[in-house]
Amino acid sequence: MSPTFRSLSVRNYRIYASGALVSNVGTWMQRVAQDWLVLALTGSGTALGITTGLQLLPALLLSPLAGVVADRFPKRRVLMVTQVMMALPAALLGILAITGVAEAWHVYVLAFLFGVGTAFDAPARQSFVVEMVGKDDLANAVGLNSASFNSGRMIGPAVAGVMIAALGSGPVATGWVILLNAISYFAVFLSLVALRARELRPATPASRGRGAVRAGVRYVRSRPDLVLILTTVFFVGTFGMNFQMTSALMATEVFGKGAQAYGVLGSIMAIGSLAGALVAARRERPTRRLVVGAALVFVVVEVAAGLMPTYLTFALVLPLLGLSALTMITAANAYIQLTVTPQMRGRVAALYLMVFMGGTPFGAPVIGWIGETFGARWTLILGGLVAGAGILAATVFYLVRAGLHLQIDLRHRPRLLLVPRDPRAAVRTSDAVEALDDADRLDAGEAQTPQSPALRR
Repeated sequence: MSPTFRSLSVRNYRIYASGALVSNVGTWMQRVAQDWLVLALTGSGTALGITTGLQLLPALLLSPLAGVVADRFPKRRVLMVTQVMMALPAALLGILAITGVAEAWHVYVLAFLFGVGTAFDAPARQSFVVEMVGKDDLANAVGLNSASFNSGRMIGPAVAGVMIAALGSGPVATGWVILLNAISYFAVFLSLVALRARELRPATPASRGRGAVRAGVRYVRSRPDLVLILTTVFFVGTFGMNFQMTSALMATEVFGKGAQAYGVLGSIMAIGSLAGALVAARRERPTRRLVVGAALVFVVVEVAAGLMPTYLTFALVLPLLGLSALTMITAANAYIQLTVTPQMRGRVAALYLMVFMGGTPFGAPVIGWIGETFGARWTLILGGLVAGAGILAATVFYLVRAGLHLQIDLRHRPRLLLVPRDPRAAVRTSDAVEALDDADRLDAGEAQTPQSPALRR
């Protein structure tokens, strides 16, 4: 089997990935339909931002608790429950839209409830992957998960756009699309039922008691590399990756297009995202430099997208936007999964998701207001500039805290190196490698003494 798809040789992961692909297509169909429903009911960019914000608000409020749940309970069982938690609000919203009684406040409430299910689903899903494939294939599986997500992103918006246009482009048309997404969650549920429990590698459950959330936060704060990754992800996720809203505003207000053309934009961006995910699946060890570099490329491309003069040129830039975004996301996700200790994996994954999506409830309404006040183009231009400033500030903070400085190496080929200011600082910069080595030793069953680095941390 090709190295790009080697995780699919694992039966459990192959079954799980099949169900996830069906659900991913449905999820992206609902994202397009829900945004179009809000625009049809209100015609307001601010309302669109409020809806996006409410759907992601639970990630900010509940992710720490969701991470504890993922670390303490069997992840397979947690995922079965979360599929039902997401299917029910989607089904209700679809029925309300089909019957013609849907109002904006219905969308707000159900988007929030849908977000609650997503908040508990995400950390369990992220940390469940290693239990199916093991550490050796984890980076590959994370890349394939992103490829599946973006395959859904490529297929779902186009299908949703065609369906909505064919059914009249009104609220009733969006309801049928949303209802299909509700049904798609049962594909994941059935795939979880079909897994062989004896072939899973469950982590030791985290101990019960108070302070589990604080322990996770302390662990992240003790790791400058994780602080850099999470801060970079925060700025890009909060101010840069509001694609559903910015694409909808650009398609309707700047280029005067309809639902089908808007759906096509999402699929075009997904081409680049899918390419980034497949490239990431071949990479075994993602680095901090890759995460920050991809984020800065994303910022430049996003600003350029806001300046494009026509629908065609805007569409041509979107694959580059998707490629840089997915490279950053996949590298950050795999880096976190590979370098944290198993007992902390759910909580750190939850913190990652909290900063990635949790800032959107504040950023999305602001971006929507910018679109209404200054025009749709500025949602991309200002969003990119703010994200870029935050990434650069986080990088400087990391270099200072880790005792590093940049040095240009011209001996063989031009490149930037991170060099310790003080030889003793090199110990701090190796935290990620030590954590990975400790986790490997624990998984291998080696005895740890009270003075070992793993237990001291």
